[in-house]
Amino acid sequence: MKILVLNCGSSSIKYALYNMDDKSVMTSGGAERVGLDGAFVKVKLANGEKRKLMHDIPEHTEGVKFIFSLLTDPEIGVIKNLNEIDAVGHRMVHGGEKFSKSVLLTEEVLKTFEACSDLAPLHNPANLKGVRAVAELMPKLPQVGVFDTAFHQTMPDYAYLYAIPYELYEKYGIRRYGFHGTSHRYVSARACEFLGLKPEETKVITCHIGNGGSCAAVLNGKCVDTTMGLTPLEGVMMGTRSGDIDGGAVSFIQKKLGLDADGISNLLNKKSGILGVTGISSDMREIEDAVAAGDKKAILGLEMYNYRIKKYIGAYAAAMGGVDVIVFTAGTGENMDIMRSGVCKGLEFLGIELDEEVNKTTRGKEQIISKPNSRVKVVVIPTDEELMIASDTMALL
Repeated sequence: MKILVLNCGSSSIKYALYNMDDKSVMTSGGAERVGLDGAFVKVKLANGEKRKLMHDIPEHTEGVKFIFSLLTDPEIGVIKNLNEIDAVGHRMVHGGEKFSKSVLLTEEVLKTFEACSDLAPLHNPANLKGVRAVAELMPKLPQVGVFDTAFHQTMPDYAYLYAIPYELYEKYGIRRYGFHGTSHRYVSARACEFLGLKPEETKVITCHIGNGGSCAAVLNGKCVDTTMGLTPLEGVMMGTRSGDIDGGAVSFIQKKLGLDADGISNLLNKKSGILGVTGISSDMREIEDAVAAGDKKAILGLEMYNYRIKKYIGAYAAAMGGVDVIVFTAGTGENMDIMRSGVCKGLEFLGIELDEEVNKTTRGKEQIISKPNSRVKVVVIPTDEELMIASDTMALL
């Protein structure tokens, strides 16, 4: 079975074609600058070869059409005919309270998903464009939606509700939803498999730390809390996002700078986080270099970054009555040893003993980075959201 995975953003389309017989990636890539000048598509072939192809992509349908043409291209294609594709799995960002699992995308489902667009005005409409584009080009091809928010729908109400007038939840659905759910679901299950543990008997804290970051408490295979909220702004400090901040501080800044709602949102989402504190970059690789060079703001930024992740690990250990496994994943989590070391330092009281030598040499691979006698296992598990989407799609078919 061959399954195409699509992740449509406002100006991008990422894709991967899987052969689910052995779960291998046949080809992958992404279109960038959709709707803008200078659009192009990057392609990565199964042999590791990479290509960059310039192509005018005024909207998503043209982008999907061009990607389809690349899949069957005589030179770089991997299939002879589009009919070899059995289904398309889509990353869908915000399903609100409507979707607690992946679903076959019918017209009724799409209308329900569209109704959630005010909760994710940048992401949901783009996701929908991708689905519509595939339907226009191949109307009989089955399509499946896999929701970022679905894994977190097992949170209890006392964990997802905000302490605001209850009617705001009833009327507008204002609550914590959480994101990166596909990643948290994959790495929590994979960590248990890797360690030989039963998910239904294990307390796992997953730390998805990339340019955007979130942590989740996974108790016996189910999410019971997560750091992101109504939007992906809440929680840990991120590349350009502030993470947790006093609501009073938000209105104070708004008044002082004379910002409207869009202005304060832009400041907190795009000008804050590690970029805002250091004034250097949102890229943690550049921050790591600056720390090594002794830059004081970079050192401060990294300490803040680590501290906030550490606080959530402590909180989630309390929420679950302990912790058995801590997982680091995503770009920074998989590759930045000084972040992992900084987060784990001071958590020895929980039973965490990090193997610093193993940690220093671990980048982008599955690895236990705690000492053999550490009561809590600390592991690096590279995330694979695309494989999770492909697996859900195959299961539904």
